[in-house]
Amino acid sequence: MKRNIVYITLVGLLYLGLVVVFDFFPRSTISELEKRKLETFPPFTLASLSDGSYTSAISSWFSDSEPFRDKILTFSMQVKDYQKLPIKGDELVFIATNEDPQGETSASELNASDSTNEKAYDSIQEQRLQELEVRIASNGIILSGGDSTVRAMMGFKAGPNAAIAYAKLAGYLKETFPTCNVYSMIIPTSVAFYCPPKMENRAYPQWPVIETCISQMPEGCKGVDIYHTLEEHKGEDIYLRTDHHWAPLGAFYAAREFAKVAGVPFYELDSYDRHVVHRYVGSMYGYSHDISVKRSPEDFVYWTPRNVEYSTTYTTYKLENGEVCGSYGTGPGPYFVKHKDGSGGAYCTFMGSDCKITHVHTSTGNGRRLLIGKDSFGNAIPGYLFYSFEDIHVIDFRYFKKNLKSYIEQNEITDILTAHNIMSCCGNTLNYAYKKFVNQPSMY
Repeated sequence: MKRNIVYITLVGLLYLGLVVVFDFFPRSTISELEKRKLETFPPFTLASLSDGSYTSAISSWFSDSEPFRDKILTFSMQVKDYQKLPIKGDELVFIATNEDPQGETSASELNASDSTNEKAYDSIQEQRLQELEVRIASNGIILSGGDSTVRAMMGFKAGPNAAIAYAKLAGYLKETFPTCNVYSMIIPTSVAFYCPPKMENRAYPQWPVIETCISQMPEGCKGVDIYHTLEEHKGEDIYLRTDHHWAPLGAFYAAREFAKVAGVPFYELDSYDRHVVHRYVGSMYGYSHDISVKRSPEDFVYWTPRNVEYSTTYTTYKLENGEVCGSYGTGPGPYFVKHKDGSGGAYCTFMGSDCKITHVHTSTGNGRRLLIGKDSFGNAIPGYLFYSFEDIHVIDFRYFKKNLKSYIEQNEITDILTAHNIMSCCGNTLNYAYKKFVNQPSMY
């Protein structure tokens, strides 16, 4: 009886402690581990209350913004790693279907659903204790390497015709802006070069997708093949091990290839200053929920140009729940943002973030003015082109809110480069986005 009372008292105190922490301690607003802002408390409206979305949003906020979220997640990973428990999570393998009868394709990030994938997943997880070099983590992330050299990769599944719409986008831009040179670049992801052989069922070859896109490029447009350039240098640190992005060195080789195709000057790395952020752990720690990624920090190495003058102006957007809701205005700022050793935000060295329009004016003075349309992979490219173009404008397809026609005319753009990672290039999303830019009214 006495033992039962002690047990009940301990459980009661634990429950009381959790109630105090979750109800009265400050809520988390940002997760450094997951590299994202957490849910905010929803605004009240009668409409949202009546349709149930208000209470649903409160529930999401309560579970997403728990106090000490990152510490709790890290502790959970450490416990699971200590027990050697496999973590079964949703798949984050990119899958694109084959073309439809009209030749278009579609793409999505899908959850594992079929029994074949499930059996393969279980089989791999069962081997984890015996074989630590290759394994699947939460969200279907492929992990390879030992405790100090772990490489984390997203899978990729797409047929050769998955990026035909991206080739058509280049033709649309050339037709819309006939006086501009139009270039199209598909950026491979790391799994294209570092996928362990036994994981090939999770990572289809990426070159056939890129090759088909380049071969389908309309007349007057130029495809920039960086796949073979990167393959040539895959023994170097061209991709980050702990992040889903490539490394700045990979972007350097890509920028060099683009400059060659565009016929502009390009300077080698001995014209740059080298900088290092030590103990970097990127986005794959949050995606994989695997403590081994945190235990494998790497150097984030980037370069800044010498002997060229440049100034950077930003139009920075306000976001609400990931959507643009306004602007902080236009003003000067640094192109390269310094980060301390151990910072998980080092990839934001370039321009600071995605949700802005960037204009870099350089002292190159050759009359070539470049517009780069990109996703986050493209952030690392422009810093290597200050010797190549007089002006560089950078827009992100997720946030651009001006009329593209007016923007290109007003800034006298001579060259347009679309530079997106292969996952973005599959399907019609980019095609729709850029066509919308051409027709939308200018905002903010």
